[in-house]
Amino acid sequence: MRALAGGGPRRLRSALRGGLLALAGLAALFLSLAVAVTIGPADISVPDVWSAVAAHLGWGEAELTPIRDGIVWNLRMPRTVLAAVCGAGLAVCGAVLQSLLRNPLADPFVLGVSSGASTGAVAVVVLGVGGGALTVSAGAFIGAVVSFALVLLLSHTLGDTTDRVVLSGVAAMQLFSALTSFVVLTAADAETTRGVLFWLLGSLSGASWTDVWTCGAVLVVTLTVCLLQARALDAFAFGQDAAATLGVHVDRVRVLLLCTTALLTAALVSSAGAIGFVGLALPHAARAVVGAGHRRLLPVTALAGAVFLIWVDTLARTVLDPQEVPVGVVTSLIGVPAFVAVLYRTRRSR
Repeated sequence: MRALAGGGPRRLRSALRGGLLALAGLAALFLSLAVAVTIGPADISVPDVWSAVAAHLGWGEAELTPIRDGIVWNLRMPRTVLAAVCGAGLAVCGAVLQSLLRNPLADPFVLGVSSGASTGAVAVVVLGVGGGALTVSAGAFIGAVVSFALVLLLSHTLGDTTDRVVLSGVAAMQLFSALTSFVVLTAADAETTRGVLFWLLGSLSGASWTDVWTCGAVLVVTLTVCLLQARALDAFAFGQDAAATLGVHVDRVRVLLLCTTALLTAALVSSAGAIGFVGLALPHAARAVVGAGHRRLLPVTALAGAVFLIWVDTLARTVLDPQEVPVGVVTSLIGVPAFVAVLYRTRRSR
């Protein structure tokens, strides 16, 4: 009885804590968006950013010169918003895959999607696949989908268990990485190789509003699907057999979430290249704050990933100005210590 009586206040405190965290995360996100856009060679202030955004949304008159308005609206704002979308999407994919595969080291690239996207992009740039009708992003998206289809086929053939999915993803990743290296080394000139490698390491320099709307729409759909399956993801933490006894349709939910996260990863990689470690490190940080319940974990992970990648991209484009560092390099430099920490924590839990 005492436990039952205490359940109400505990749920209320938990709900209040979740609400406060969500408000703090949203405030951090909007503040990061506003401040990050002001950082760069051109002298732009936060009121300038608000003026440009309000004018383009029809909420006021334009107060900036056309050049300064173009810097804010056409260059920095789409890049910063796309960084937020990519960070949120990769982090959510990592959280879902780590729970679904019961592997704390799983991230969006474990399914080989990134390697497939890289091969598709290289095929368009170096080999001219598509005859000019395909863009680099379209080629990357097709490559990612082909790679994921191969993973599904292999895992289904080998037994369709979670460990077979991971092993099939590793095999596909190695295969497409080898294909990419082979094409670049045998068919590309030095200038093309430099451009391709910069894209393979992750870059948001070519961000456009089209990329923002496309990736944003896929992110909203994916996050909605994952939140609707939050209770099933909680059940997967106890294993597939336990999830099945709790009434979860294990095969259906697993295929649904694997396909959804793979498509989101493909969309993000086709727009921003391969950005590693966001999906690996951010979900663990979010779990340390809000626990393992996915109804709160997924939104907090998305907000943390968005804020994280906004500032990583800001650092990447300004630390060696005017030269730009691939954003994937910066995330890896930050993510490797996090990866080691996860390995150490996993070793201690055994």
